[in-house]
Amino acid sequence: MEKLFKSTRGNQTPIDFYTSILQGIASDGGLLVPDFDFEKKNLEDLLPLNYVDLATEIIGTFAPSDAKEALHTACNQAYGEGLFCDEVVPVKKAGNVYVAELYQGPTAAFKDMALSMLPRMMTLSLKKKGEEREVMILAATSGDTGKAALEGFKDVEGTCIKVFYPIDGVSAIQQQQMVTTTGKNVEIIGIRGNFDDAQSAVKKAFGSKELKELCDEHHIFLSSANSINIGRLIPQIVYYFYSYLTLVKRNEIKLGEAVNFTVPSGNFGNCLAGWIAKNMGLPVNQFIVASNKNNILTDFFTTGTYDARREFYKTNAPAMDILVSSNLERLVWFMVNGDSEKVNKYMEELKETGVYKVDDETLARVQKEFKAGCLGEEDVLKVVHDCWNENKYLLDTHTAVGYGVYEEYVKNTGDTTKTILLSTASPYKFPESVYQALTGEEVDVYTAIEKLHDLTGMEISYPLKGIKDREILHKGVIDRDAILDTIAEKIKEY
Repeated sequence: MEKLFKSTRGNQTPIDFYTSILQGIASDGGLLVPDFDFEKKNLEDLLPLNYVDLATEIIGTFAPSDAKEALHTACNQAYGEGLFCDEVVPVKKAGNVYVAELYQGPTAAFKDMALSMLPRMMTLSLKKKGEEREVMILAATSGDTGKAALEGFKDVEGTCIKVFYPIDGVSAIQQQQMVTTTGKNVEIIGIRGNFDDAQSAVKKAFGSKELKELCDEHHIFLSSANSINIGRLIPQIVYYFYSYLTLVKRNEIKLGEAVNFTVPSGNFGNCLAGWIAKNMGLPVNQFIVASNKNNILTDFFTTGTYDARREFYKTNAPAMDILVSSNLERLVWFMVNGDSEKVNKYMEELKETGVYKVDDETLARVQKEFKAGCLGEEDVLKVVHDCWNENKYLLDTHTAVGYGVYEEYVKNTGDTTKTILLSTASPYKFPESVYQALTGEEVDVYTAIEKLHDLTGMEISYPLKGIKDREILHKGVIDRDAILDTIAEKIKEY
């Protein structure tokens, strides 16, 4: 039976795996979700697999049965040919948690785990569908998605990529990584606004009749590299299984023993992938969703109310500075048992009023599986400081949010379940904040890299070595209201 994907809002005819990867977002503005039951995996069968083979097995459950060989090639290209450090996902002990380091890839952030794979799935999908049009990838970024997408898609035949980022809403290192990106098919454009402005405009672009007509005229089509693309979400499921099985192999847990996962969250795709892993047979007791001062997710999981009518804060964990959490729509769809009418109602309320509230039954279902907490900026610095002093383990600010929220969760619940914390970035991506946390001293970003290395002895992540001296190649900056017009111009130029 063919595996199809449908919209959370119910107003698009279901489409196949390859079309889903290429389309990115549903034509009715919803997000694509599987129109089939998740395949339960036998953990014993997965235990001996390396990362490439495990990824092939997990991703393959969402694809046609005849795609396995091509997917294996794609997974090997993504994870097996020197793009990552020696181990794709090392798992290390820090105090009472196991830290899964998801930052061993080409941009030193967890987005590499999916965005090393997405371009290869897209190339495969183009071939399978006999698509002759060129693909224009659009991405909004709060820092890490942008660079990971640029690295993944640069010089990929038949594609170009346009990335929009808030010029005052990413770290200095994230910005330098993006604006120095080489590749003949890449472009990075700064906006005067925040991440939600960029993400909202990119979503509008996919629903724009005028842009569609312009695309048809110029023989191209738009697709997404953001986590709204199902092709971003699916590869993230793999590292949940991998980190769990790593602990089994090390005799830290028994096969079948349930663990908790603590997940620093902004757009929620990372945590949603874990929930899917659980529904594929991974033994998970509880997901602990960790937010920074922009605590809209904490409020949702606590009260069932999603209220975007709040002040937006720029924090020392900038990749989580988000008020419109795209992937939450997928979770809501699952939690209302695929009732698209309800999802439509909630999303219309959000669009019109900036707020929606799920019913009590749905909230109870959500709270059974997810706990949530948030951490302010001073507390983030304290967590980085204390974790280093007590465990000699260096956290970046985003992972520190997760670590601190987990500590608070244990204090409040007494839950002693073994817990895996997903580490989303190298400490060297946010060196000023990390160095300040350890010493109380404020220094510029490049001085902080060197001083942090001297102080801790932790090796500088290879993508960040020599970053200061790279040539700036992308200098464009526009107002947030000009994003759609700019996309139209880029289509005409293409």
